[in-house]
Amino acid sequence: MLATEFERVSMPLAEPFGIARGVQTEAENVVVRIEDEGGMTGVGAAAPSSHYGETADTVEAVLPDLLSVVEEVGDAHAIDRIERRLAETVRRNPAARTAVSIALHDLAAKRLGVPLYRLWGLDSSRTPTSSYTVGLDDLDTMREKTKEAYEAGYDVLKVKLGTDRDRAIVEAVRDEAPGVTIRVDANEAWTPREAVEMTEFLADHGVEFVEQPVPAEDDEGLKFVYDHGALPIAADESCITADDIPRIADRVDIANLKLMKCGGLTEAKRAVHAARAHGLEVMLGCMIETNAAIAAGCHLAPLLDYADLDGSLLLADDPYEGVPMPNGEIDLDALDRPGTGAQRR
Repeated sequence: MLATEFERVSMPLAEPFGIARGVQTEAENVVVRIEDEGGMTGVGAAAPSSHYGETADTVEAVLPDLLSVVEEVGDAHAIDRIERRLAETVRRNPAARTAVSIALHDLAAKRLGVPLYRLWGLDSSRTPTSSYTVGLDDLDTMREKTKEAYEAGYDVLKVKLGTDRDRAIVEAVRDEAPGVTIRVDANEAWTPREAVEMTEFLADHGVEFVEQPVPAEDDEGLKFVYDHGALPIAADESCITADDIPRIADRVDIANLKLMKCGGLTEAKRAVHAARAHGLEVMLGCMIETNAAIAAGCHLAPLLDYADLDGSLLLADDPYEGVPMPNGEIDLDALDRPGTGAQRR
């Protein structure tokens, strides 16, 4: 027997967070809990994005149907069967399905008394350093945010671009953080020719790669940037699920996956393997999420080349704690409890 419940949590951000599409000051997540007959509880969370057609309202609307599947199957270890049923029950709403998937995996690993990465047999010593994101703002504020991140010890910075002052932003970030690894994310803001020109400038400033330079629907534009640009290209908005991997494989270098796009941990692993099979490197990103979701992504880190799992760090006050990540170092070995490691503070 399994019992389920969910609650909506509204979390203010520590500071306004800007990307090319707008500014966010609050994150609304929906936390799911699945409890077994012995009182052990698995926790997961949905961090819906309106860009992909989901809101906290839509998550709450479909969760009763999804959780009824969990209760009907009634076995926390029947994850494959439950996740297939979830996808059949609700075709869209991947963030809602992800919350259930995370909670199931958390509970299954707790019942066996092991951290999730050990349930999967992964090597905890092979975890990339997560980037820390500098959101769009006025130039002085971005300079100050960069300085704070640099002084705090973050070695990998992800800088949001997509403005008419992108070059000045990159110059300011490089001035404030000499020697760190810089990645940039345009969030679909450039034309293909602008993107190619920008890659040449960015390469001169030691940028590692460019994420989603052109609109997701512009497959030919993405191919043009891949063929003519001076830096590796990562696909985010162009890569939603594993089914998208074959389409982008000849026009990017890196697939940026997100649990909230994939629809669950099983689907995320499927997407990782699909990307590998097509010769792509893999990054796992996130939305602005509580650790009830971020912690699960951390357990996938041994499968990744790059990580961008700083979503909980952007919150003013996360009600959950998760996997230790000092200065972006995903330290699975420091986790002293089973499951994903997510627990209430």
